[in-house]
Amino acid sequence: MLRKIINAPQDFVDESIDGILLAHPDTLRAADAERRAIVRADAGTSNRVGIVTGGGSGHLPLFLGYVGRGLASGVAVGNVFSSPSPEQIHAATIASDDGAGVLYLYGNYGGDVYTFDLAADLSSADGVPTATVVGTDDILSAPTEKAATRRGVAGLFFAYKTAGASAERGDDLETVTEIAQRTVDRTRTMGVGLSPTILPTAGEPTFTLDEGEMEVGIGIHGEPGHHRGPLETADEITDRFMAELVKELPLTTGTKVAVLVNGLGSTPLEELYLIYRRVHRTLIERGVEIAHTFVGEYATSLEMAGASVSICHLDDELSDLISQPADSPFFTHGSPTGNASPRETTSAPTAPTDASKRTEREIETVQEPGPLREALVDVATRLPAHNDELRELDAALGDGDLGITVTSGANAVREALAALPAGASSREVLRAAGTAFASANPSTFAALIGGATLAAASAAVSEEIEPLTLVEKIQERVAQRGGAEVGDKTVLDAIDAIRASLAETPSADPVERARAAREAVSAVVTDYADKHSMRGRAAWVGERSIGRKDPGQVAALRFLDDLIEHLEARLARS
Repeated sequence: MLRKIINAPQDFVDESIDGILLAHPDTLRAADAERRAIVRADAGTSNRVGIVTGGGSGHLPLFLGYVGRGLASGVAVGNVFSSPSPEQIHAATIASDDGAGVLYLYGNYGGDVYTFDLAADLSSADGVPTATVVGTDDILSAPTEKAATRRGVAGLFFAYKTAGASAERGDDLETVTEIAQRTVDRTRTMGVGLSPTILPTAGEPTFTLDEGEMEVGIGIHGEPGHHRGPLETADEITDRFMAELVKELPLTTGTKVAVLVNGLGSTPLEELYLIYRRVHRTLIERGVEIAHTFVGEYATSLEMAGASVSICHLDDELSDLISQPADSPFFTHGSPTGNASPRETTSAPTAPTDASKRTEREIETVQEPGPLREALVDVATRLPAHNDELRELDAALGDGDLGITVTSGANAVREALAALPAGASSREVLRAAGTAFASANPSTFAALIGGATLAAASAAVSEEIEPLTLVEKIQERVAQRGGAEVGDKTVLDAIDAIRASLAETPSADPVERARAAREAVSAVVTDYADKHSMRGRAAWVGERSIGRKDPGQVAALRFLDDLIEHLEARLARS
């Protein structure tokens, strides 16, 4: 029997957010119609750098609990243990921005990285500069040589505190970002789980532990840990933690640190203080100065039993920033002495301000729209015909979802463009198309192409669009986000072939240029079929990738086929 105080499981997150907003109307407000983008009441009104965080529900106070003075300015809230959408992050971004830019600060999880990157594209198209720092403090989630891939857990709290204080005192985006990154680089966490969490919508444990067992290194979503064995004493567990932490942090005489002992949801506070007692003794014996101590629930996993220890290796500036005042409905820090001199803010409004209305963006229109919208709608109508071909190619080299990705993305693009006003500018067309394609069926390909289309939107400064300029922007973004290089046998090779063809084809005839680009991509598809795939899932099949066409390259080829048919039909009508 599910022992939870809930109503309908599917309403759990929305009803929780409703309760939070009703309980704290003077400090928090919704920034979108779904009420999944939440910001501090004065967000976007004080010429400060905004800080937007986000992630799945089920971890309070993590994410939503750190929206407030001296902390984050906004948050996007996903379903339990699920990422928020790019649109929700974008809404929190726009509401948090007041001309100084926005820092994205969140945990290093694949889904979150994907959605925050897309939100950055959306925000850039709106003229809002963003920077990103991800928490990577969970030391047992990856070895030292792969530290950048580690998960972000409770230690993210320290970055909220230092970056939030930096923004509060009026630092610029570059400075706030550097301080957040420095804090992340100096923070490490170890944790132990004693019992699982139960998802409201599933009603079943996320993992199982036998009676009297513990799992060291378990993730906050129930990800497997590093060691499973009989439950040990508080001192023995803490000694395990410290043995790993001292390997990664310079915990020696004269070092200054901040310590966080965190409960995962159902661990009594008394037990957390047993852990802190042992941490304190170990650090003092090593000559370490404990400058700041936090004990309690700072990052939970619903009702999971367990605890974690996070240590941040401080310098003088980080220590001063941690000491600065902070206040949210879930976390309040006093006013100890310090030199950061946080900027005073005005009293929080009790009703939505003009900043909240900025999320309802006005669509840019022009008197004489260019042909781009018509072309994309027609191509999007044709693309689903290639579903089976792309699925079969991808099944041989990947996970077989490229057909549905392109089909659902094309359908979403068609619907999104149909919803635009008749005079929507080409910039708006590209923005809507990129957002729709990326969101329809989340995948790496959708994220790369959708995000690249959003990047291209920034190049559409007028209706007289030069295709080469757009393709250059698309290639730049795909390379940046995907990490591939020309020659790796990916869609990037096809994009590069299009770029080279456009640069070498001076004709102003769009049909001629499209045909030349199609010929170049066709040659790439044929030539690269005999090569080894070097990136993505296709690289995992090793030598078996030789002799097979790359699905992404073929998708680009089919796009050009459909574009040529559209251009020829339009020419015949004129």
